[in-house]
Amino acid sequence: MKAAVVHGPEDLRIDELPDPVPGEGEVLIAVEWGGICGSDTSYFKNGASGTAQLKHPLVLGHEIAGRIARLGAGVSGLSEGQAVTVHPATLVGDGEMPERLKGRTNLYTPSRYFGSAAFDPHTDGGFSQYRSARADQIRVLPAEVTTEHGALAEPLGVAFHAVGRVGSLHGKTVLVNGAGPIGSLVVAAAKYCGADTIIASDVSDSALQIAKQMGADATVNVATGGELPQDVEIVFEASGSPRALGSVLRATARGGTLVQVGNLPGSEVQAALGDLVTREITWIGSYRFVDEITDAIEAMRDGLDVGPLITHTFELEQAGQALRVALDPASGSSKVMLHIG
Repeated sequence: MKAAVVHGPEDLRIDELPDPVPGEGEVLIAVEWGGICGSDTSYFKNGASGTAQLKHPLVLGHEIAGRIARLGAGVSGLSEGQAVTVHPATLVGDGEMPERLKGRTNLYTPSRYFGSAAFDPHTDGGFSQYRSARADQIRVLPAEVTTEHGALAEPLGVAFHAVGRVGSLHGKTVLVNGAGPIGSLVVAAAKYCGADTIIASDVSDSALQIAKQMGADATVNVATGGELPQDVEIVFEASGSPRALGSVLRATARGGTLVQVGNLPGSEVQAALGDLVTREITWIGSYRFVDEITDAIEAMRDGLDVGPLITHTFELEQAGQALRVALDPASGSSKVMLHIG
């Protein structure tokens, strides 16, 4: 089979690899679509993503969907030909967690993830013509959800997890700072969950246009003199830029809540955080998801349209070009997709 394999910084190859064989309790997926994520571009650009360093070639990709090609021994309740996506996480060890964290498996450590170099050997992703996965990782797509859109259930699950961190949004005004793919999906998830008014802010007009198509009621371009609204009770920070934190905290209402869904750097940074104390803001993190990928699939079945997010499509053989487009701010890209099979 063909696979998009990163060998080092700026070294992406379409390699020929052995077809995987599903083991007991596993399913073989003929992958049709993959969505490029920030971790994929980071491995390609830097040979690392966060603290995870490439030590060996790695098949990229954790946002995938396709059809079941073969069932391993002992698998029931699934059938060949079904359209599916995959929950990309695997808990390593006994899976036991402290009582205070029961059910929050996204915080379990250690955990393997598709397309990640966090472990040695690395965990290959799904930018390949075939990928096997445990049957419990499989999420069947309803007829209303194409495999192209189903590949985005994973990042939409991230957005639903972030929205779920603050409880009910019914009737509330929400600010989403950062209108990249995750920010725009947070806009869509917040709208789906009943937010009354959603304001999206970014430094790119093209990103803001996508956020509007995803459900934003108003947009603010802070690079061209736009100012963030004031006294917003619920704010989602999706840019991951430390420089944005001061203005975002100032936009958050006294006693309000700021959800940090954009990944912040792991190194020391300068940020203006005084309002966190004086305004008694609740600042909470949001990391991946538990099983909100299932909520994402149901939302797409019910009409949540991720189509506006998709700006570019490439064939698997063009994966290097696709990654460069995803990295290029001038490309106007949001979600760049690979058509794999």
